[in-house]
Amino acid sequence: MNAFVLQQRAEQAAFFNRFDSDSLLPDATYRTKPEHFGLNLNPAYSGALVEHFAFPNNPIQWHQHKNHALSSQICCVNFLGPLMHRPDLLALVMQSALGSDKRQMVPVSKDRHGTDIFVDFEWIGAADHLGEWPAAGRATRGANATSADAAVRFRAADGTLTTALIEWKYTESYGQPIDPRGNQTRIGRYADKTFFPHGPLRPDLGLHVQDLFWEPFYQLARQQMLAWRMERAAEDGADRVMVMHISAAGNTALHKVTAPRLQSLGADAFDVFHSLLVEPSRFHATSIEQAFLPTIRSALAADAQDPWAAYLVERYAFLGKSAMKPSHATTSGMF
Repeated sequence: MNAFVLQQRAEQAAFFNRFDSDSLLPDATYRTKPEHFGLNLNPAYSGALVEHFAFPNNPIQWHQHKNHALSSQICCVNFLGPLMHRPDLLALVMQSALGSDKRQMVPVSKDRHGTDIFVDFEWIGAADHLGEWPAAGRATRGANATSADAAVRFRAADGTLTTALIEWKYTESYGQPIDPRGNQTRIGRYADKTFFPHGPLRPDLGLHVQDLFWEPFYQLARQQMLAWRMERAAEDGADRVMVMHISAAGNTALHKVTAPRLQSLGADAFDVFHSLLVEPSRFHATSIEQAFLPTIRSALAADAQDPWAAYLVERYAFLGKSAMKPSHATTSGMF
């Protein structure tokens, strides 16, 4: 287990110590008991977020470890969920993440009350672009189909409308190939959707789809295929559909190039994946700190008790160490 995971486990256990011990698992105080998983969410927003995930006729699946303090889904929801109705702050986050001018956020969907929201979760698209959905109808968001942890939409100064599929990582790292028992199914489903002109990856590198059956490349490739097909379908009027990868800067183990056929292409997984694409502008990797710290600082300067920003700094100690320092970071395609 790498040092970053051990550090985050200790810090999250310290945070969870504020809760009644009856709400926590006795042998792992960084986990709540399953029935108390709402404690894993920002209390100012937890009720609304749980309600949103239980959306009538189109529910969103919580991940298996929703009661785990190191859950990347929970981390994603804590950072982005409160911004569903705060597009001005969300626009600042996108500016920090992507650089250049501030974007105009565009609603991505509606909440159960019919109100526009500017970020949504476990996004699978409007159609079965990758041949994964059940024959009976629409797939469940977040279960058994390629999905992005979150999705946002924004309009650039030139009027271009972009949908960004966000993949979020917290403490994950990888090293082993995915379970080979499903490889023939994967090859049959994705081989004709992976490489240009039918998919987003370059055909001139001598790769086969099975060369990508190592995380994080397998997940990134599927999400990039989804974005590719959403863009060509002009889904929801989007001119561009991109994948944005957001992870904790301290989790350097996540950057390991795990796939043997890709190791000659570079030392950083996200640089390597970027180099595989026919349209590299459709993939962007950044850190949680780079994307969010400038906006967190701004929110706290305006209101030291801002319920979104104050909770993040208190909950995620890796932010708190630098949340009130001036930012000297620059934004680039990779970090």
